[in-house]
Amino acid sequence: MKIKKGFTLRDVCGEYIIVAEGKENIDFSNIISLNESSAYLWKKAQDMESFSVEDLARLLMEEYDVDMPTALADSKTLAGQWVSLGIVAE
Repeated sequence: MKIKKGFTLRDVCGEYIIVAEGKENIDFSNIISLNESSAYLWKKAQDMESFSVEDLARLLMEEYDVDMPTALADSKTLAGQWVSLGIVAE
């Protein structure tokens, strides 16, 4: 997976949101709000050329006190949401 060009994480008054930038995203009308852990994963994923659900799970385990099955389940759900919102390409 890879974050699509033109989507940026912003901290607005303590809330993390994804903002669409650039003319290719001009029709983007959703506001995507992220919690602290999903914002952490987004920041890390932005620095990667590509990533997998397993990569996200490992990052969660490194940062938070969570076991692999839970991290995998949460990462799979989050990645699926990002894909369905059109902000990440498979």
